[in-house]
Amino acid sequence: MWDFSVGRAFGLMLKTLPFVLLRVAVYFGAALAYVLATGVGAGIGWGIGGFGDEGFRASTTMWGGIAGFGLTAAVMYLLREYILYIVKAGHIAVLIKLLDGEKMPEGRSQITYAREVVTGRFAQASVLFGVDQLVKGVLRAITGLVRGLVTMLPIPGARQAVSVLQAFLRIAVGFIDEVILAYAIRTKSDNAWASAQTALILYAQNYKPMLKNAAWLALIVYGLSFVVFLVFLAPAALAVHLIPGAWSAGGMVFALLFAWAVKAALLEPFAIACMMDVYLRTIEGQAPDPAWEAKLENLSRKFRTLKEKAQSYQPPRAEPETPGATASDDGTILKSPPTGRSA
Repeated sequence: MWDFSVGRAFGLMLKTLPFVLLRVAVYFGAALAYVLATGVGAGIGWGIGGFGDEGFRASTTMWGGIAGFGLTAAVMYLLREYILYIVKAGHIAVLIKLLDGEKMPEGRSQITYAREVVTGRFAQASVLFGVDQLVKGVLRAITGLVRGLVTMLPIPGARQAVSVLQAFLRIAVGFIDEVILAYAIRTKSDNAWASAQTALILYAQNYKPMLKNAAWLALIVYGLSFVVFLVFLAPAALAVHLIPGAWSAGGMVFALLFAWAVKAALLEPFAIACMMDVYLRTIEGQAPDPAWEAKLENLSRKFRTLKEKAQSYQPPRAEPETPGATASDDGTILKSPPTGRSA
């Protein structure tokens, strides 16, 4: 059926409880921020609406709620690199160490250790975010290749079902981009672009078991998310009732938000732990296949971009040892002007 161990994944979740709690704080905090900002915006709109008739008040209340929701969405969009850098990549770094059977360093918290590992592999959040975006692009190209293969099969109704297949594959590979980042962290290479390139080739040459397990996890995660959505409908409807103007669609939106929070905070790390376990066991002892590298180059422009960045990468130069010397932004050592008098 599937190749991952549910029990082992839950065990890893318990062992990384500090990061699980951090994810809960971040994602449930975000969901609560959406609700509060929407309520405050609707309240302000309701107050402004007092200067007009009932129709005007209903309109200003709605637009106030939309403005509060949109403002929170904009803030979350701006924080996406930071969340990936600190929360997601940090959790991956700790999971990698535990999957390899290693003990956490004594005297340091998991979050402190993870920050050191992530900054060692990715000097800036923008680098990690850039690698992640290219990886997602390549994964989409691979799912497109699989979709194309299905449409060529002599199966009745294959073309009609391809749109459903494409949507499902996009959901399934949503757990794989972080597995690729896990490989980049595990290799301890300072060239994150090259590590991601190798990890993608290894994934592509093992796409059948990877997609099979990703598909099962997609069914599990989104099935549980739907159950959470149903559970949160009642309290979300109550929250909407407390908002001035009682936004009719708000209950469903807020329930979706809290279902998303549960998925991002608890279900996604479980799925990623499962996929990391499958991926690392599947690629053990394998080398990147040049034939698959060539296929990916022909298939994806983003893979070619990733390869170019890997080849052009220059590791940061060591700090200058000359007393009084400084280094420019590109690493060139510059001598400071003499401070003493000449003889």
